[in-house]
Amino acid sequence: MNLDNLDLFKKIDTQNMLAQIDGLPDQLQTAWELGQTQPLPDFKDIQNIVIAAMGDSALAAELTVASVFSNMRLPATVHRNYGLPATANGKGTLVICISHSGDTEETLDAFETALKHKCSLLVISTGGELTKRATAKNIPAWKFGHKGKANAGIAYPFALLLALSARLGFIPDPAKYAAEAVAMMKRSQQHIVADVIAAKNPAKRYAGQLVGRWVTFVGTENLAPVARRWKTQINQLAKAGANFEVIPEASHNTLLATLNPNPTLNAHTMTLFMRAPSDHPRNRLRSDLMRQAFMLEGLNTDVIDARGESIIAHLWTLILFGDYMAYYLAMAYGIDPSEENAFLAFKDTLVRG
Repeated sequence: MNLDNLDLFKKIDTQNMLAQIDGLPDQLQTAWELGQTQPLPDFKDIQNIVIAAMGDSALAAELTVASVFSNMRLPATVHRNYGLPATANGKGTLVICISHSGDTEETLDAFETALKHKCSLLVISTGGELTKRATAKNIPAWKFGHKGKANAGIAYPFALLLALSARLGFIPDPAKYAAEAVAMMKRSQQHIVADVIAAKNPAKRYAGQLVGRWVTFVGTENLAPVARRWKTQINQLAKAGANFEVIPEASHNTLLATLNPNPTLNAHTMTLFMRAPSDHPRNRLRSDLMRQAFMLEGLNTDVIDARGESIIAHLWTLILFGDYMAYYLAMAYGIDPSEENAFLAFKDTLVRG
């Protein structure tokens, strides 16, 4: 597949996912501004935060928590399941239910559990059943408009949750860091947009290396949401296999997998390490040494660095790079990145089951 054949891209990409990726920096800016105008509930004496979400909405929540980890004044957890943890009980727990469609089964169940447990509650969604139920119960609902796929609208729940946290006083105002992230994303795009030829486009080159290989993404604890995002975008856009590992944990176990190499299998793998200036120095060392151990065993590896000064910029420049890389891998396979028949069939089976 010629990754410089943009006419063929248009034939494969039936819903223009490329435009969604191109617009991600502007989406982040728009979402941040929207977060400043939403009505702010009068929550009092909040002691802990539970964010109930699935899929890309949960990933957006994890990105937000990672962005403010060192400045968050309250414990915050992301809940990917039905119901809620037993600790989510009473007005002192703020439950934030996030669903792009508003119809996510697990999140709706968490919403009902939060009502039952008399928690403080807020929803973030484009509409759907979640917003309908919130309106009926006079629960604050922050709505955003996005007509594309949930994975292409990830900046909305991220920025809205970030804005909510700042306006409620849970974190210092991150406005300048959000602005830096947008600026650095646009600067990064100069090298990775589709009309930059593969010879000068690192996202296309990495996509080419992933063809026919099972890829593992390795990030430090701060970058864990990005590693997960890269994995899920390879799954969703390129319809290909991938997994992710997180340092320091991976250096305690995954590293040992190099002791019994399988030359036949390993030739069809690729491990990409991601790094950022915000990494803990010891985690950076662990990452470098782990990659060195992989290379010594003949495993295919490479490293990709984040850009910018703030952790928000580090996260979002990597998110953008990974989205382009996954898109180009889809093009290399000749796969429509918006096609989701397997998932829709699974949901239909769930409904009938």
